[in-house]
Amino acid sequence: MTGRGFFEQDNDKQMVVGNMKEQLVIGLDIGTTSAKAVLFRTDGSVVKEVEEELETMYLSGKRAEQDPAEVDRKTRKALAALMEGVEQTRIISGGFSAAMHSLIFVDGDGEAISNASIWSDAGSLESMGSIPMKEEIYARTGTPIHPMTPLVKLHHHKKRRTDMFRRAEGVVSLKEYIIHNWFGDDFIDYSMASATGMYNLKEGKWDEKALEVAGISERMLNRVSSPRTRLSPFKAGVAEEIGISETIPFYLGACDGQLANLGDGAIRPGEAAISAGTSGAIRQFAHSPYVDDSRETFTYAFEKDSFIIGGPTNNGGIVLQWLKNVMNFDGSPDEFTELAEEIAPGAEGVLFIPHVNGERAPVWDPEATGSFHHLGMRHGQAHFVRACLEGIAFNLYHIGHSVERISGRPEKIRMNGGLAKSRVFVKILADVFGQDIELSITHHSAAWGAAWVSLFGSGKVGSYEEIREYTPVGEIIRFNEENHRTYQEVFKKYRQLTGE
Repeated sequence: MTGRGFFEQDNDKQMVVGNMKEQLVIGLDIGTTSAKAVLFRTDGSVVKEVEEELETMYLSGKRAEQDPAEVDRKTRKALAALMEGVEQTRIISGGFSAAMHSLIFVDGDGEAISNASIWSDAGSLESMGSIPMKEEIYARTGTPIHPMTPLVKLHHHKKRRTDMFRRAEGVVSLKEYIIHNWFGDDFIDYSMASATGMYNLKEGKWDEKALEVAGISERMLNRVSSPRTRLSPFKAGVAEEIGISETIPFYLGACDGQLANLGDGAIRPGEAAISAGTSGAIRQFAHSPYVDDSRETFTYAFEKDSFIIGGPTNNGGIVLQWLKNVMNFDGSPDEFTELAEEIAPGAEGVLFIPHVNGERAPVWDPEATGSFHHLGMRHGQAHFVRACLEGIAFNLYHIGHSVERISGRPEKIRMNGGLAKSRVFVKILADVFGQDIELSITHHSAAWGAAWVSLFGSGKVGSYEEIREYTPVGEIIRFNEENHRTYQEVFKKYRQLTGE
C-alpha cells in the first residue's frame, strides 16, 4: 500500500510521539472476565497495570448476565488502583475499550433496570426462528443473526413482552452505561453500534428494518459517534472517588476486537490479527463495507468510512480449561499444553471438533457440539491435548478462509491473547496457517488501541496508522512447511467432519 493510508488524516498540529517519552496515557479495557486499567508510555510500553475480576451469572435457559453496577464499581476500582502513586500531570489522555454485544435496559435517567446480558447469553435462542428478513438484515448490517447480538435479544424480549422491555426508555451497552455514569455523556461508537446488529453499514445510521424487528425506536439508542469523540470532564463525585484529576481528557474508544487489531498495528488491508484468549477471533481492516454472501463472517464499522471484517469463535482457551478439568489434571496450564509436544503433528490420527461451547463463526450454531474422532487404544492423555490444540487452530483457520474470501489472504498475521503465551499452540497455529506468526510485546493490545485512539483524538498523533511504529514484534514464530502439508491433509478430514 503506497501513499497515505485510509486511516491517515492531515493534522498540521500533530506532535511526534518520540518527543513525549515522559508522558503517559491510559487504556481501560472492560472485558467479560475482568476490567483492566493500563498505564502506558507514549511508545506503547507498559508502566503499570491493574486487573479486577468480573463475575458472570449463569442462569437457567442458557442466560449469561453481569450486574452493571458491579462492573462499574470494579472498573472504578481498577482505575483508582492505577492512579495510586502516579504523577497525574504526566497523563495526556485516556480511552475506552469494551467487549461487544452487551445489552442493558435503562430508564429515562440512564439507570439500569436489568442486568447486562453479555455476548455469551443464549437465552434468546428460542426466538431466532421467528426473526424475519434475516438475509436482508445481515446484508444491511453485516452482523450475523445470532443470540449474541442485542438485535436478537431485543426481539426475544419483544416476543415475550417482558416487564423490563415494556418499562425501558433506553437500551445501552456496558461501556455506554459506564460512560453515562462517569461523564454524563450518551454516545455509542461506530463499532459498538455495528455489534448490535441494528446499524446500517452503507447508510451510516441506525437501520429502520432492524429496529422494527427489535421492537424499539431510534430515540431509545444513543448517538453514533467517532471513537475519537472527547467526553465531558469526569463528574466531580466520580473523579473524587477514583482519585483522578477531572482535567485528564477521556475519549469514547471502541470495541475490544477492533482495538486489538489497532493495538497490534494490524490496521491495513492484508494484515490480520488473531485474538486467542478464552474465546477467539480473526480480523482484517477493509476500505469498504463488504458483506459475505455466505454469512460466515461479520463486517463492523470502526469509523464511518472504515471497517473490519472477521469471525469470532466461542472456543479458545475455554476448551483447554474444560479438557484440563475433565482429565482432572493437577499441573499448571503450561504443563498441560506442553503434553502436546510429546506427539507429532496430526495427533496420530485423533481429530477434535472444538465446538464444546456452541459456536459462532463460521457455523453460527449456538447448539453446536464438540467431539473427538478416530480414537484407538494407543491414544493417551497427550494425544487428547494435542488434538484439542489442533482443533482450536483448525477452527481459526476455517474462519480465516471465510475472511480471505472477502479480503484476500493476509500478508502478515499478528497474534494476541492468553493463548499467545503458549509457544506450542502458536507453533501449531503457524503450521496450520502456513504462515509465520508475529507476537506483540504487550498482551494489552485492546487497551493500547484505546490509549492510541485518545492520543489521536487529542491531536498528539496525526493518524491511526502511526501506531505501527509503536507496536514492536516480540517474537516471530516460523512455520514448518512439512508440518503445514500434514495439516492440510488433516484439515480436509476436519472439514468433512464439520459438514463442509
